[in-house]
Amino acid sequence: MGRRLIRGLSGAAVFLVSVALLSVRHRGAQETAQYPGLREGMWEKPERRSKVSPEDAMGGGGRGQKDLQVHPPEGYRTEGSLTLGDIFIAVKTTKRFHQSRMELLLDTWISRAREQTYVFTDEEDDALKRTMGDHAVFTNCSAEHSHLALSCKMAAEFDAFLASGRSWFCHLDDDNYLNPRALLKLLSSYSATWDVYLGKPSLNRPIWASETLPNNQTKSVRFWFATGGAGFCISRKLASKMVPWASGRNFLSTSELIRLPDDCTIGYIIECKVGGQLLPNALFHSHLENLQLIPPSRLTQQVTLSYGVFENKLNVIELSGPFSPQEDPSSRFRSLHCHLYPNTSWCLQAVGW
Repeated sequence: MGRRLIRGLSGAAVFLVSVALLSVRHRGAQETAQYPGLREGMWEKPERRSKVSPEDAMGGGGRGQKDLQVHPPEGYRTEGSLTLGDIFIAVKTTKRFHQSRMELLLDTWISRAREQTYVFTDEEDDALKRTMGDHAVFTNCSAEHSHLALSCKMAAEFDAFLASGRSWFCHLDDDNYLNPRALLKLLSSYSATWDVYLGKPSLNRPIWASETLPNNQTKSVRFWFATGGAGFCISRKLASKMVPWASGRNFLSTSELIRLPDDCTIGYIIECKVGGQLLPNALFHSHLENLQLIPPSRLTQQVTLSYGVFENKLNVIELSGPFSPQEDPSSRFRSLHCHLYPNTSWCLQAVGW
């Protein structure tokens, strides 16, 4: 009788544990379905990542290595005391967007990182000059959206970074919101003395391109690149290796070899010429992804955000207050800024905030 009772209790315990495990798995599946853009491990804490040396992660130099390291290897991590003053932040824009886009950025995140931020544009603008001083760089590049015009501005950004002596080069577009605190936290996890290329690819596979060779010959090249629309960062160590292909007019010449835009050219130089590798990071975001899939509770942790049109619909982050969608319609950047910096004067004036 006692043995049957013990067996019965043991069986019941096993059953209850099985049900609990199935419940946990079901809840995890529900969360993944709710936010399909978030995959297991994307938000994993750094200390749980496997320890891999930079040399191993680069595949003995990185040449020919085309598998992305989803999580940065421990060999890149450092305990240094990085400050915003160590970062060169470049924003690419055009005269047509000085009022509609740049004024929004100047009112929001640039106000928190003005000394580190440089705006690269194609035409002189007295208003921008008054606001940014010598941090407004008028490049004389074409205002067209061609790969040569874009590469012209990227070359100016890259050369200005090299001359600055700062440790990190971070490029942004004029439809990005940058969270300076999140950027500093991210880059503080790496060493600028390693070859580091951080960003988010817009494709789920490497891109193929035809590289022009002498005597009208071509060869196929394959590489990953971080989309400029989400922003990307490069360490000084890696940037110094890029100089033969990226400084001065060399960037334009290199861009012509593959006839692709500036962000593709950056990836091509790093992976095909230098032997580096993109380290993808889920904290960078562009308008090419569905931004409403980012949980509102995690918005303040992201390094960059964006806005635009996705699948013929307005693509903005989902965020409540302090401004209504009618007051802050196109980007929700003002509302996001108030969540990050609630003591901003115009945030305090928002009704009910």
